[in-house]
Amino acid sequence: MKLQDALFNWLQMQIVAEGRPEDEAARETRDFFAVILKEDHLVHDFHILEQDQEQTSTIQIAYEQEGISKIQRFDREASEKLLEDINGNPKYNQQ
Repeated sequence: MKLQDALFNWLQMQIVAEGRPEDEAARETRDFFAVILKEDHLVHDFHILEQDQEQTSTIQIAYEQEGISKIQRFDREASEKLLEDINGNPKYNQQ
């Protein structure tokens, strides 16, 4: 898996895990992508940078790889789409 794909998958699952704190599968999947980032790409200290959501159409992930600090930007709408789809599906919202 390419680094950019692993970062994007982790980002989507981080957004889902934050938006659905009771969703254990979301946390487990996020953690799976975190392992890929750490073990396959030697990425450390990755996190979403705080931004004014209304001021930007991107989400930024800051991370360190091989001692170098980097930032990767992703489209906000694409990044939040998975959470939107899950929340819009009655199958996943039964109490």
